[in-house]
Formats: sequence, C-alpha cells, structure tokens
Amino acid sequence: MDKYGLIGCPLGHSFSVGYFNEKFENEGIDARYINFEIPSIERLVQILDSTPSLRGLNVTIPYKEQVIPFLDSLSPEARAIGAVNVIRVTRKGSKTLLKGFNSDVIGFTKSIEPLLERHHRKALVLGTGGAAKAVDYGLKSLGLATRFVSRAKRADAFTYGELTPDIVREYNVIVNCTPLGMYPNADECPSLPYEAMDGHTLLYDLIYNPDETLFMQRGRERGAIVKNGLEMLLLQAFASWEFWNGKEQR
Repeated sequence: MDKYGLIGCPLGHSFSVGYFNEKFENEGIDARYINFEIPSIERLVQILDSTPSLRGLNVTIPYKEQVIPFLDSLSPEARAIGAVNVIRVTRKGSKTLLKGFNSDVIGFTKSIEPLLERHHRKALVLGTGGAAKAVDYGLKSLGLATRFVSRAKRADAFTYGELTPDIVREYNVIVNCTPLGMYPNADECPSLPYEAMDGHTLLYDLIYNPDETLFMQRGRERGAIVKNGLEMLLLQAFASWEFWNGKEQR
C-alpha cells in the first residue's frame, strides 16, 4: 500500500488527512494518508527511513522553507517562491529522491483570479512566511504590484502601524496569510484601517475555519468583496495529487 502524508507542527487543524483518505476510499486507490507531526524538520529523515512505501508529502507550518535543504530538486515555481508544500518521493534502488513543488500558488491564483477587477492593481500580503511568499508570487503573476505587511520592520514591507487609510485605498486587494482569526481564536483579526474599505476592496483570507473570519466580516460590513481559503485548499490538494502522480518529466 502506498503512503502519503503531511509534515508540520501542530497538525490538529489538518484538512489533508480527511480529504485524501476519503479520495482513496471513493476512488478505490490502495493508499493511506498519515499525519506526521514532527517537532523539528530533521525528523523528516526518520520518516523516510521508516516508511519505505512513502510516495509523497505535503508540508505545512513551520517547515515550508526549512525543508528545502533536504530536497534533491525543486520545480521552477518552488525555487522562485522559496517555499515548498509538496514533495514527491521517488525510490531508485537504495536511493531516495525528493523533489519539491508549490501547489499553494496554483490554488491561490485559480481561486482569486475570477474576483479581480480592473481597479485591483495593488495588493497587500499580510505575513511573510511560506504561504505569503506563494501568494506574493501568484499576485505578481496576475499582474498586481505587491507589498508585504510585517510585524517587524523590514525593507520590503509595511508594518501594521504604517498602514494608513490612504494606503488601504491604494492597495485595495488584501490577503491574510497569518493565523490571526483562525479557530479557536476567531475573535482576532489583523490590525487594519477597515474604515477605509469599500466596494472596491477585495479581502481574501487563507483561513477556512471559521467560514467567515473577523477580517472578512469587518471588510464585508464596509462593502468589500470577501473570500475564504477553502477553494484554494481544495485546488492545492488536487494539484498535490497531480505532482505526486503527474505526467511531467520525473
């Protein structure tokens, strides 16, 4: 039986294990998906050694960037983004080859593209981790200018304290790539001048639990278009399966 799995910490919120095991059962695929909650990325080697039937992995917080030194090769997108959330495991004799991909960017761009209007030209990306890097890459591929928003001061980012109503009106696409507002802390949201939002504002939250975060709710009350991350999640899961079993050159 082939094995697939997810590495990260913590994994209590994981969507993937239910999604893939249901897919395997419904489609008669002889495979199993397992959560590998590991305290450090170094434990990846132990997982590979102890699971000879492992064919693929998803990668989540906090290892999307930390995993890269362990990989033998990267897809062009994963290399450009600097983050990996899918690994294809290929066994050749005694050798194990690991190739990293990024399905976050596929899921995100396919999900947000139908919502973009001509007046959506600049975007704020809240957060600076692996998912934020994929979102930034995706927005740029769709023709938007982007700027990160970070709690710490850095050259390529605004801090939350620097965000004025004028900036929010100019950067009228805002994507939350932070865990702020995720269940069970649903009463939290990024600190933004929500009063500057209107019908020209598009708020996209990578969080999907709860269905409508406080970030989305506060924007919607001002007339903003809002969307959560569930469709992105489904699209990136589908892309993961394609990467593990795809027809591209191995």
